[in-house]
Amino acid sequence: MFDAARIVLTVVILGFSAVPAYADFNKTHATNPEWTPHARYHVVWQVASYIGIGLVALGLLWLPGPESALRAYLAALLALCVYGGFFVAAASMRLYGGRLYDDNGYPPVPVRVMGRERLIDLNVTVFSTFVFLGVCGVALVAAG
Repeated sequence: MFDAARIVLTVVILGFSAVPAYADFNKTHATNPEWTPHARYHVVWQVASYIGIGLVALGLLWLPGPESALRAYLAALLALCVYGGFFVAAASMRLYGGRLYDDNGYPPVPVRVMGRERLIDLNVTVFSTFVFLGVCGVALVAAG
């Protein structure tokens, strides 16, 4: 059961470390000519930090040593901090004039729900899925 938990948590960790590296180091973010140089600097700093945090979390999860369950919880807590930061930023967009997507970035996906078209943001959808998997991973750790 614990190995399953580590695998699920590994996917969750890769979701905040590898996925943004792939999604953000291109013309939609880090090399976006419409972004100010300082904004591009911040996205590179953010993604590099996520990669570092992800490596620490993976080390806690997979390196041999005592207190493996505690280390798995700590790895999950690191993931929660990163994903939590995303959702805090999303919830507080009105305070700083933010938006979930950029016109020349990844657009929201139109989906029909009960006869009405809704726009589904990719980041919210993907990160919500990873948070759900994180909860499942923590439950698997608790189950032993």
